[in-house]
This record gives sequence, structure tokens and C-alpha cells, in this order.
Amino acid sequence: MALARAAGALSRASRRGGGTSFPGKLLLRMDSRAIARLSRRLDRGAIVVSATNGKTTTAGMIAAILREAEVGAVHNRAGANMPGGVATALLEQTGDDGKPVIGLFEVDEAWLPSVVEDVSPHTVLLGNLFRDQLDRYGELDKLADEWSTLVAGRAGRTSFVLNADDPLVADLGRDRDGAPRERVTYFGLEDRSHALERIEHASDAKHCRRCGSAYTYSAAYLGHLGVYECPSCANARPEPSVAARRVHLSGMAGAAFTITSPAGEIEVKLKIPGLYNVYNATAAAACCLQTGVTLDQVKRGLESFSASFGRAEQIDLGDREAAILLVKNPAGANEVFRTLAAADGEGELDVWMVLNDRIADGRDISWIWDADFETLAPRAGRVVCSGTRAEELALRLKYAGVGQRRLEVIPSLERGFDRALAGSTGQPLYVLPTYTALLELRDVLADRGYAPPFWE
Repeated sequence: MALARAAGALSRASRRGGGTSFPGKLLLRMDSRAIARLSRRLDRGAIVVSATNGKTTTAGMIAAILREAEVGAVHNRAGANMPGGVATALLEQTGDDGKPVIGLFEVDEAWLPSVVEDVSPHTVLLGNLFRDQLDRYGELDKLADEWSTLVAGRAGRTSFVLNADDPLVADLGRDRDGAPRERVTYFGLEDRSHALERIEHASDAKHCRRCGSAYTYSAAYLGHLGVYECPSCANARPEPSVAARRVHLSGMAGAAFTITSPAGEIEVKLKIPGLYNVYNATAAAACCLQTGVTLDQVKRGLESFSASFGRAEQIDLGDREAAILLVKNPAGANEVFRTLAAADGEGELDVWMVLNDRIADGRDISWIWDADFETLAPRAGRVVCSGTRAEELALRLKYAGVGQRRLEVIPSLERGFDRALAGSTGQPLYVLPTYTALLELRDVLADRGYAPPFWE
């Protein structure tokens, strides 16, 4: 443990990255059971959060609520969500002095079964499953099967908080015969004023996993999330016990809504935008209520929460602000475009997009053709395209209706950043990077004094 901690300190001092996961990776090389051993020190047990989209933000919201409840958390807050990141958090954190300590770990979808086996959490929150990095994860059904095996194996031992609006996730709360499992809490959205006219092209789970028939939707909110029913076997969305109602979205300024639960209801005002963050907040509330947190503590925690690294984070760049919104798959990108399209005012937006195809992004970038760039195009005044696949990104934007005069292709991230900054002073810059570009950008921002390094 001492060697791994020292290696982590050296990694951070070198400013070469890896400080959030390298110590844990080294420790696991020396002791493959390190996560299981260190987890025994958590006197309040552990919560594990996984989803394709939103797990970093949801876990951050849970941490904010736990602070209001005066519960210290050992939390991989920088978003290193594979075993190395979980091991690093357990290695280097002890929680807040004088407070009971709970483990709070966001976990990569593919690594969820092995981490849950080691951590043995009392609560697992599963937010959604969307198509993402097909070259690494494979098709969604593969992940859904792995998650189903996990839930079945821990039935009666672990409480599961599941998204009622995602057919793939909601189905995990039922056994093979369709009967409901014990210790399952559902959350969801109950406000049809935000339903789309039709299910999105990028929707992934369109068919019933039990009989193969196409679902019918009476409300579609986000990707394949909504109110659905199978016309053949009557497999349908379960009633959420914790729900977001009366949702008002205020563009990039945030959102206001009501959370209803068996414990009562609260009015919540979020500082971060988008319907997807309403989902994240409702998930966090449902999870924390399971652990005995009060509604008042949930409200205070959610309303105090600020954007996580790169998730609608706002950075002061001197004479203008930048809003950084991670995009990595069709469903997530569509919600970012939807939020920007509803941004205050009717003027054109200054946008910088960075598309990389490194391992952590997924080598396959064909997903950009399933994302609805057409939603963004009418508001895009100028778009600077950067990254390893900048040219393909510009081509997709051109097909979406962004004229060539409004497009600039500058593959270099640092040069692209400088060019994007050279736009209208005072006007916000909307930065839409993929994952590895987000990490690179954070280093640039830190070097220039605009933001601290991501491990801080």
C-alpha cells in the first residue's frame, strides 16, 4: 500500500495523468484481492453506481446528499471507474474525520460484475444502458445479459435502484417468470409535457427481451427511455416509486422539478441543465432514500450540487465563459444538442467540438451519423472541429446543415482551443469533447491557470 501511494504521488507530481487510477492498478498487480480487503474498512458499506450515461454526475449528486447527512464517502470522484480507479479511492481516502464512512463508487458497465463481487455493496444503482463503444462492449444485449446475471446472483442480498423508463434496466427487477424481485426500487419521469413526438432514431432497446416484439410507446423522453409496453406479452414499464414531476427546463441555466416518493415530496432547483440531469437527480434521490437519508437532506444536497468535471461544467476564461459538455454516444449527444437548442436567446451559438477515436473513446466513430446534429445546426453560428477525427466531424455537420463558411477544421486540440477562444468576446463558448479530448482539455486548462488538474 505504501509503494502504491508513493507511485500515485509521483504520477500526479509529473502532471502526466494516471494519478486517479495508476496507484490502484499497481496495488491490484501486487494483490488481486485488494479491493475486497480494503472494502472491509467501510463501516457503512458501499453504494455502486453504473450507467452508460450520467454515472459520474449521479454519483456526485449522491456524494453531495451524503455530505448533508454528515456521512463521509470514499468516492472515485474523478471518474476513474474501472478497478484501478476504485482501488485508488480505497487506497488513498479514509472519509471525513469523525463521520461514518460509506463507499461510493461509479463503475464502468463492463466491469460492474467483478467490482460488485469484490466490494459487495448493499445498494447498486443502475441508471441506463445505451449503445456505446461497440468495439469494446459489443451489443447492448450482451451487457444486459451480464447485468441480469449479476442481479439474479445478488437477489435478496443487495438493494437495486433501477430506471423504470429504460426497458433493459427495468427488466432486471423481474425474475425469469416476470415476477418482481425483492429489494428493488424504481425511479422515473412522470411529466409527459417533455415527451418527444416519436421515439428517436438513436433509440437502442426497441424490442422486448422476453418475446422479441417491438415495444409501443405512449411517451418517449430520451433515446429509448419512456413509457412503453409490449403488445404481445404485456411486459411494461413498472410504476416508479420515486418520480420527477412538473419539470421545468431553463436551457443552460438549470431545471426545477418535484420529486415524489413514499416519504413525501420536495421541490428541487438544479444548477445544471437538461432532462438527463433530472433523471440523474431522481436516481440519486431514490438511492439515498434507500439508505435512510431524509427528504430535506436530499433537497439540500441536490441544490448544492455543481457540475462534475466536463458534465455541463462552466469555466471562466477571462473575457468569456465556456460550458463543457461531454458527448460520447448518440443518446447523450442528442440530449446535449437538445439542451443547447433550448439555450436562452435566439442568437447563434459559438461551438467547439472535439472528436477523438482513441481506445477510451471507442475506435468506431460511426455513432456520429446516428446522433441528431440536425437539432444543433440551426443554432450553430460557428463550429470549430478538432480531434483525431476532425474532418469526419465537419463532414457530419455539413450534412446536418451547417454551411461550410461556419465550419473550421483544426485537428490539434490546443490550436483548436486557441481558435475557438478567438471568437466573440463575452459570448459563451460551448465545448463538446469526447472522453479523451476532455482529459486533454483539462490539462490545457490547468496549464493556463483556468482550472485545477482533474485529480484535484
